[in-house]
Amino acid sequence: MEMINDEFYMALALDMAERAQGQTGINPVVGCVVVKDGRVVGLGSHLKRGTGHAEVHALNMAGSDAEGSTVYVTLEPCSHYGKTPPCSERLIHEKVKRVVVCCEDPNPQVSGTGISMLRQQGIEVEVGVLRERGRRLNEKFIKFIMTGLPFVTLKTASTLDGKIATRSGDSKWISNEPAREIVHALRHRHQGIMVGVDTVIADNPELTTRLQVEGISPVRIVVDSKLRLPVGSKIVKDGLAPTWVLTTDEASQEAAERLEAYGVEVIRCGPGPRVDLLHGLSKLGEREIGSILLEGGGTLNGAMLEARLVDRLLMFIAPKIVGGYDTPGSFRFEGVERMSQAIQLHQLEIEQVGDNISIGGIPVWPE
Repeated sequence: MEMINDEFYMALALDMAERAQGQTGINPVVGCVVVKDGRVVGLGSHLKRGTGHAEVHALNMAGSDAEGSTVYVTLEPCSHYGKTPPCSERLIHEKVKRVVVCCEDPNPQVSGTGISMLRQQGIEVEVGVLRERGRRLNEKFIKFIMTGLPFVTLKTASTLDGKIATRSGDSKWISNEPAREIVHALRHRHQGIMVGVDTVIADNPELTTRLQVEGISPVRIVVDSKLRLPVGSKIVKDGLAPTWVLTTDEASQEAAERLEAYGVEVIRCGPGPRVDLLHGLSKLGEREIGSILLEGGGTLNGAMLEARLVDRLLMFIAPKIVGGYDTPGSFRFEGVERMSQAIQLHQLEIEQVGDNISIGGIPVWPE
């Protein structure tokens, strides 16, 4: 049986924040719980960028019970005027007694000032309750607000012998249905989905979110140095989600205009012959894409890893062996000479998904 303490109420706030992943844009996901005289009197989550923050929703629910209450919030209350007024001011106005904060806000506009503002007004503040869970939940926001670059999650599915297709190119399906449902949940929780043009030519995918309930489809991003993307492909013609293409300065202007006629946005990223991937991510960040699910083939996956542009890796492994001397694998790049130079995964998360295994973690490159 769970103990009822600060961690108990903070876990509830984090649970609420977690459910809103994917719908707040570049904003963090935040949950808030207001407790008075041993009762939960207010609950709130941040639901959409530009609308009320979690604290506002929870305090509105609490009403007059907010005075003298303890407020549990998963991210430091904001202290600046943005699209909404500062939450720290609202907490002070409501005369709350105590605020328990999961983790500090890395946004330079906040970064400790919200906590200081509360303490200066005599409100007791405790920081760091379930901090690591809170930071993990908002890792996409933290990366974007600190660097201006999107957080990249590389997802791949392979056989036991590391293949992502058979020798004929057949790849449906390597992973099982529960694993594919997880992938669609990941699409819902990322603002962009990235593939290489060869994946589109080979598979003609939709790259949308398909869940048992309604979901949010990400912006479809294709890395295509020569603008070979067929105008007849689904992602060009179906209109189900925006499609953007990262290309080079040397790509044909005529090809660009053909794609633009269908509403595709063409973004030039460097002189060529290959797309400058860091430049591309920077341009996506400028367009307020704060997170990307990379579902590339071996070449794009390898290039992103070589460039050290992957923040988290998730691999599904199916209990199948397909063999083949030239069959494609998950990661294609020059490789290293010594095992000590290998890219390693830290903070491992391993889970059995039916008869598949998922292995996730943070890639760490050797010095």
